[in-house]
Amino acid sequence: MWFVTWLGIALALIIFEIITVGLTSIWFAAGAFVAAIVSFIGGGLMAQLLAFVIVSVLLLIFTRPIAVKYIFTKKEKTNIDAIVGKQGVVIEKIDNAKNKGVVKLDGLEWSARSTSYEIAEGKVVVVQSISGVKLIVEELKQDDNNNL
Repeated sequence: MWFVTWLGIALALIIFEIITVGLTSIWFAAGAFVAAIVSFIGGGLMAQLLAFVIVSVLLLIFTRPIAVKYIFTKKEKTNIDAIVGKQGVVIEKIDNAKNKGVVKLDGLEWSARSTSYEIAEGKVVVVQSISGVKLIVEELKQDDNNNL
């Protein structure tokens, strides 16, 4: 009787995992499957519960970080995140004291501020971060200019 129950629980957890793809219930499905095996070979309810808990927790602790590392690796940058690291050209002098500066990046003009000092018009800059609607940029050094 418990054998079928554990298999039903495992199946329900696998279906839930397929629907959510969150890598949370699959470990408990494996624990339920092991509990079903313990039930099949004649283990008592306490042994089944113990097998379920131990297997589920051990798999969750030791294999989930590895699985997450390999399954969720493709994080494609979109929209604003894709701008960080790109190069642009200063088309209006960047002066943090006067709260001025414009950078042209991918054909668009952006308000910009420097990470440390003024940057003259015509200089090539690299986007370090984004603050609100302003690019935070750093002047590209001459030796880094090979990437242009």
